[in-house]
Amino acid sequence: MRARIGSLLRRNDVLVALTIVAFCVFTGVQAPSFFTLGNLFDLLRASIVLGIFAIGVLVVLVSGGIDVSFTAIAAFSMYTTTLYLTQSGFDGHWILAFGISMLIGLGLGLINAFFIGVFRLPTMIVTLGTLSLFRGFMLAWIGSRLISQLPSSMREFSRTNLFRFTSDDGVIHSLPIAILFLVGVVLITWFILNRTMLGRAIYAMGGSTVAAERAGFSITWLQVFVYAYVGALAGLAGIIHASMARVANPSDLVGLELTVIAAVVLGGARLTGGHGSILGTLLGVALIVIISNSLVVLGVPSYWQRVVIGLLILLGTGIPAYQARRAQRHMYSDTGGGA
Repeated sequence: MRARIGSLLRRNDVLVALTIVAFCVFTGVQAPSFFTLGNLFDLLRASIVLGIFAIGVLVVLVSGGIDVSFTAIAAFSMYTTTLYLTQSGFDGHWILAFGISMLIGLGLGLINAFFIGVFRLPTMIVTLGTLSLFRGFMLAWIGSRLISQLPSSMREFSRTNLFRFTSDDGVIHSLPIAILFLVGVVLITWFILNRTMLGRAIYAMGGSTVAAERAGFSITWLQVFVYAYVGALAGLAGIIHASMARVANPSDLVGLELTVIAAVVLGGARLTGGHGSILGTLLGVALIVIISNSLVVLGVPSYWQRVVIGLLILLGTGIPAYQARRAQRHMYSDTGGGA
């Protein structure tokens, strides 16, 4: 029993879940308003865009790569789509707007895939370059002004809720329909990673590119899928963000990369690839959102959020690395390597 408990406590998802409980209890004691349905809706609303980003980053990290350009892709897709629809007098359904943004994101993701899959360039270098490229091109050639008059269908989407109620103090709380997109992305990605040969190939590539190639997997096509998929998810997250904020701001989202990667790493994904799960990623997102909300509820200045997130990144990467080295030393000593 003791060994089983110790094994559970070494799992990232269990540690993150316990940390979430501790933060909730502490914040709830200090500010009872934390445990209200309205605050729960606020937490879920804040998790939508961050969660979609995190699922995309999970796929990249599992594949053994890293992508820091997804926020630039999201901003580019969102702003370009909104500008085009506004100037063309679009009055159709919001699904078309979402589809256009996702296609733009997919196309930008394919640019990453081209340099990474064909030329085998380092993923960090490529995505750092495209981060600057996409953002600079958008600001220089497409536009840099705020678009506050969104197409009517996007405004309608922002007003569509699954649940809505008025609290005793007269404040209206709602859970937007956009949460269903996060649920859909989670289910689709879980199915791909856990129930298809494609998902096994992505994990295999993250574990060892050479071994994956020897097993018959095409590394180039796997990377094309990974970065195209992440680009499409970024386009979706961007247009959802613009719709919910009711403004298309080209400066939005960029700078969120650290927070998203922190959430995924805290959930158990490794920067070396081959490891990570949907459940762990969602717990990581929940922890980041709850910490941010808790600090606001407790009246802590916002700049402390970056300090806390930075500490969590160090802990989230340091503890698994320490555990891996400790397990390796035990294995080495058990096999008589020290003799």
